[in-house]
Amino acid sequence: MKTLTFALATIFVFAGSLFPQSKPPLLAEPVIAALNNELSGETAKRNLEFISRQHRMRASRGIRAAAEFIVEQAKSYGIDNAQILQFPADGKTFYGTQKARPAWNADFAELWEIGADGKPAIRIASWDAMPLVLAQDSESANVTAELIDVGTGTSDNDYAGKDVRGKLVLVSAQPEAVYRLAVEKYGAAGILSYAQNQRTAWFGENDNLIRWGHLDSFTTTKTFGFMLSLKQARGFQTRLARGEKITLKAEVRAGRTTGTYDIATAVIPGSDLTLKEEEIAFSCHLDHPRPGANDNASGAVAILEVARTLNKLIKEGKIERPRRSIRFIWPPEIEGTLTLLNARPDITRRIKATIHMDMVGGGPETKAVFHVTRGPASLPSFVNDVADAFAEFVNEQSYQYASTGTARYPFVSFEGGKEPLNARLADFSQGSDHEVYTDSSFAIPTIYLNDWPDRYIHTNFDTPSNIDPTKLKRAAFIGGASGYFVANLSAGDAPALSSLIAARNLRRTAHLTARYEGLDVSEKADLTRFQLWYQQAVYDSMGAFFAIPLNIQAEIAKARDDQVKGMAEVPPATVAVGDARLIFKRNSAIKGTMGAFGYNYFTDKYGEERARSVRLLRFQGLRGSGGDYAYEVLNLADGKRSVQQIRDAVSAIYGPVPLDLVIEYLRALETISVVQM
Repeated sequence: MKTLTFALATIFVFAGSLFPQSKPPLLAEPVIAALNNELSGETAKRNLEFISRQHRMRASRGIRAAAEFIVEQAKSYGIDNAQILQFPADGKTFYGTQKARPAWNADFAELWEIGADGKPAIRIASWDAMPLVLAQDSESANVTAELIDVGTGTSDNDYAGKDVRGKLVLVSAQPEAVYRLAVEKYGAAGILSYAQNQRTAWFGENDNLIRWGHLDSFTTTKTFGFMLSLKQARGFQTRLARGEKITLKAEVRAGRTTGTYDIATAVIPGSDLTLKEEEIAFSCHLDHPRPGANDNASGAVAILEVARTLNKLIKEGKIERPRRSIRFIWPPEIEGTLTLLNARPDITRRIKATIHMDMVGGGPETKAVFHVTRGPASLPSFVNDVADAFAEFVNEQSYQYASTGTARYPFVSFEGGKEPLNARLADFSQGSDHEVYTDSSFAIPTIYLNDWPDRYIHTNFDTPSNIDPTKLKRAAFIGGASGYFVANLSAGDAPALSSLIAARNLRRTAHLTARYEGLDVSEKADLTRFQLWYQQAVYDSMGAFFAIPLNIQAEIAKARDDQVKGMAEVPPATVAVGDARLIFKRNSAIKGTMGAFGYNYFTDKYGEERARSVRLLRFQGLRGSGGDYAYEVLNLADGKRSVQQIRDAVSAIYGPVPLDLVIEYLRALETISVVQM
């Protein structure tokens, strides 16, 4: 395959330089200067400090307060059409594949240890002091009971020889993972969990971290859960191991009710009489437990700062009003986006591209690495290359400033750090609202700006003190510059844009060689074919925004001709036989991803036991796991590709996967009408 690699590397003949340039990309320098001068990491952090004081569970009083604050701030910035959209959160309404979860609020929760005199002696946890200690979806209770350690709590063996009926169980798993055994089967009165954070290099180092806990949003069994730190749990375990009896009193006033999803939104109208009906969206998610500073008050205030900055610069005449409108959206994570895109198809139809920000402010203490993450391989788009270009510009300028103390655009806030950004340009990964936009139901190209790792995500240590204003400013610039450029796109931008795409295609070709290792000839050929299709499709994606000029079409056609010549050296694709010849198409009446927070459409409709038997969902590939494969298999079911072609494409994306696993999953989707033959 060496000759193939050479052929691929010489396909794109008008690529331009691959090396970073000190000159700003794509936008005129006065626009870059205006954005740099106006964007304020300090303003963003002041807004973050308010939001992080709210316990922002979906459809709760806390997220309502945060949404009202967003709208008030937007209006104070001169964006008069800022408003809150409301949709029922009642536990039964479907928004595409999202079953609305009911509202959940808490008024009071305390956990006390009972002393020798039978009276509360030591307070273990308090909702008023730290709302995170109460697991989401806990219900009211007033229980005094003995504490029993059952280890993980997720298997029957954990309860063998232990009488937990009417008692409190100490578990290392999430409450949601243990309640069916602990409460429903064995009769425990409640759950104390010391579930640990996502695994990173810093896993377990801080034993004072308290993790965000969850219970099932739809169970009819009422129970409650308190979240403990590892240090607290070890203290209990040591005492229980030496035979000490521990009695605790748990009092909870909380529960689920019918409520509303409150989604704040605001629009900067476009200037073009026709194109202003199209929108470029800035997305985040506003929910998460208090404090939830980086996750995701940071993304919420970053897009608010973009809104403030663009609106101010437009009114001051420092930048032109964009030709397309720009919309800003603050929903609950994933479920709120699914709700909005299904309940308001008029908004969905307008959105041409999205810039999504989820965790964009982590300072050095969080150990965060900033990512500019591309959309899925099933949805090629130039918008990802645009974000890459602006991120590389910030990388270069911030490194120059850190190294020498001088740079034209250091993108530094007075109260922030001076470290270089070092943003990673990353392939698609799931885990936030961007996966809803890019799902084949909507197929909206989306840029995803995010921090990972973050050692304090979903814990009591995710506080404003760990947020860096400089990081907020840089994220706002990358997103704001990308969105403003795309909102103004016209055929006049085609030469610069096609050169950018060509340069990125050369880089993608260079990366292709590293993925050949360990593949047989057939799999290498599948990978090459998919890469050539992807690179051409990125060019073609310009056509969704403007009519590609004839001279640019000619250049692209020449590149396509060279592709065909290169394909002569690629072994033919596998001939489909039997079920591999079948063609499936996504059912347009069922819109959305298969899974979201608190509800999984596939598991619900197909059945929990049957869903566990679907082998693709448990498959581990070279570069992805079962959920990754399943996401792209469904995206690729477009009514044109055969099952064999879907299998070959998803194998190119994440590594070889057996054909029968793809067939089995598509057949399962067919039985619940998500796809049709």
